[in-house]
Order: sequence, then structure tokens, then C-alpha cells
Amino acid sequence: MSADKASRQAAASPLAAGRRVVVKIGSALLVDPDRGTVYRRWLESLAADVAAMRKRGQEVVIVSSGAIAVGRRHLGFPDGELRLEEKQAAAATGMVRLAHAYLEVLAEHALTVAQVLLTLDDSENRRRYLNARTTLTTLLKLGAVPLINENDTVATDEIRFGDNDRLAARVAAMISADVLVLLSHVDGLYSADPRSEADARHIPEVHAITPEIAAMASADISPDGRGGMVTKLDAARIANAAGCRMAIADGTAEHPLRRIADGARCTWFMPAATPQSARERWIAGSLNPAGAIVVDAGAVKALKNGKSLLPAGIVAVEGDFQRGDTVAVKTVAGALIGRGLVAYASDDARRIKGYKSSEIEGLLGYRGRDEMIHRDDLVLS
Repeated sequence: MSADKASRQAAASPLAAGRRVVVKIGSALLVDPDRGTVYRRWLESLAADVAAMRKRGQEVVIVSSGAIAVGRRHLGFPDGELRLEEKQAAAATGMVRLAHAYLEVLAEHALTVAQVLLTLDDSENRRRYLNARTTLTTLLKLGAVPLINENDTVATDEIRFGDNDRLAARVAAMISADVLVLLSHVDGLYSADPRSEADARHIPEVHAITPEIAAMASADISPDGRGGMVTKLDAARIANAAGCRMAIADGTAEHPLRRIADGARCTWFMPAATPQSARERWIAGSLNPAGAIVVDAGAVKALKNGKSLLPAGIVAVEGDFQRGDTVAVKTVAGALIGRGLVAYASDDARRIKGYKSSEIEGLLGYRGRDEMIHRDDLVLS
């Protein structure tokens, strides 16, 4: 791609300018409802779009619906609403077939797929959240394309995300993505339902989800899906709060991501902050420290220069906390210099304080992270 074309694309759509992009794919786009098979040609075009984005230096995560829609046909379930245990059984067989289809089409572009199944608890329990976030960011650094779905085979009514729109938004917030794209059968938000209101007006950009905007949503739900415009607005709230731009776009045509990058009509929900600034506000203001890490002068200097906090710079550990908890970072004199999400529980932190990262495995018996607090999880005062 020429520099001029890349510049035109960035001006036409926020998608082309995204550094880390989450793409959610609706079931109706991906699966033939009568046969329970994947629309292979469409999926191949999506894989080509993902490959083009990767060549531009963009990281891509896919959140895919369709496992239940594929599996129910192969297990012989009739049309209509399924019971929870039937959905779980359908997902168990459908996800295998779905993941295999993604593996094949992305392999044509020398891209590796990594399947990740999540539940609501994985995004709300701090330890699981940190584990999931670390796994996903590691996969992205290694050049893989994470393929995510809700873990329908074990989720219950009480712990379900309820739909993959909100799941995609939670994932986008978790990994500090700057763009989320919801691909479905609609090209955005309208002032009224365009299927029944001839004068319905398309809304190209939303900067705040006001009561007026919320009233525009309609809860259209497909037989195999669980989402509608209401859940898409919920996803926009989650994404925007994390500093992530979100698009609702029509994905029915081939090469849907390329079309968006070229300026195809969609609705963009624009946040007031960047992912980094939103995350910093969350760490600094929304969480109460569970303990404290006391650091030496060398560590203070390194942190102020944008470095991560390593065990070698720690002189004391205060309080009892678990991996993923928020802790205060203080100087030897007691001055607060910041807050962060800690990578080790307090007992392990005490064992490795003052030691080099290369010595952690010998001290703890397992290889953890090199940093006590990664710079992305640290906010200085």
C-alpha cells in the first residue's frame, strides 16, 4: 500500500488509524442458518482484510459468534429457543468447527490463530482479568490472532456476558484496544427503525450516549443470536469508558473491514479519552490500594523515566494482597509516588524483593513476570 493511500484511509475512517483492533462478528454473517455451515467465501475475505491490517502494523483480535448456530445443526436440534444445556452442547461441537474454519482461512496468509474462551468472571475477578490480559497481549506480541468467544460450554445464566457485543467491549477494555468494530447486519444507529420508518435518519457519529440516543435502539434479536441495538449501545458505553472508539457496521458484503477503512457508512462512537488515559484514571481513582510497595531511589528514578517496577528496586512490602490487586508505590521516606496493579501476591513479593528478575524462578519455583508492576499498569502521582 502506498503512503498516499494509507493517509487517505486514515482520514476516511478511524479503523485504519487503530493500533489494536477488536472485531466482533455476528452469527448471521458467518453461518448459514439452514445448513449450519460457515460462509466460507465471506470468511476468506475477512481473513484477507485481517492480513492487510497486520501488514499495516495493526494488531487484531477477533470475537466470533456462531458456535451455537453451527453446533445445533450438527447435533440435530430443531429451530427455536434452546435450553441452557442444549446451547452448551451445541457450542461444544460448534466451536471446534468454527475455530477450524478460522485456522484454515488465516493460515492462507501465514497467520496463527489462538483460541481463547472467556466467561464474565474472567473480566471481573482481578486475578483472572490480569491472567487473561497478559495472555492476550502476549499472543499479540508473538504475532498471533486471538479468536475469542464466550465459554458457552460452562457458563450459566448467572455468569454469562449475555451476548458477544458486550464480550467484545470487555475484551477491548481489557487489552486497551483503541478500536472496536461490531460487524452485523446493520450499518449503524438510526433515529428510528429503518425497516418500519421510511424517514429514519442514519447517525454517523456519537460523542455521548444520551437518553435521546438510547431511545433510538431497538432490541432486534436473531434466532441464533442474543444481541440487538440495545446491547450494541451497552458495548459502546463499555468501550468508550475505556477510551476505545467503537463502530457499528454492516458486515454482510465481502471484505467488510476494508470497506470500513475506505469510508463505508457506519456509526462511530467516539470516547472522550484515549485507552491509556482512561486506564490510568481507573487505576488512580477507582481502586483502593490493598497494600504498598516501598522502593529505593534508583527505582523512583526509573519509574519517572517510564520504566516498569522491577523486584530489584523494592526494599519493603506492606500489607496482604493478591496478584492483580492495586497497591500504592512509596519512597523510603513514605512519599506516595503512584499506584499500580501488582503481578505477585504479597508473600511472593516479599520473597523476591531486592533480587534480579533472572532470580525469580529460583526463589519461587516458577517463572513469573519480570516486573513487579508493568509500566502499563502503573500510574504516577
